[in-house]
Amino acid sequence: MVKEFVKLNQLWTDIYYQLRYNHQEKITHQSIRILQVIQKEDEVGIKEVAEAIQVSHNTASEHIKRLLKKNYVFKTRSNEDERKVIIRLTNLGSDVLHRHSSLDDEKLKQVLFDQMSEEERKLILEAFTLLKERAKDVHSR
Repeated sequence: MVKEFVKLNQLWTDIYYQLRYNHQEKITHQSIRILQVIQKEDEVGIKEVAEAIQVSHNTASEHIKRLLKKNYVFKTRSNEDERKVIIRLTNLGSDVLHRHSSLDDEKLKQVLFDQMSEEERKLILEAFTLLKERAKDVHSR
């Protein structure tokens, strides 16, 4: 079982390394993690950012200030509770996050459509879909 974990992690990191975007902007790993939390979770405020990246409220607030200054995020009010400040990604923030956490569309297209059959693509998509669904179950606990 441990060998399977090691193998899956090695495959995952190899795939990402070989198919990643060439990064244009300088941004910290911590900032990328914050942008991911904002993108993936509903109605994220400073408190949720602090909890997600396991830092103090003040530290999370400083990170958000830097992201605001770079125009990667903006603040708005919650639809459900006007007192709550919500942080959202700007279009620029979404683009930066995509380049720093996703696979390069052009490289992926080459692999999927130039090197794989339709059957192979289907298998890959089914496997990733299954992994994502099971990961969601683990995350919600």
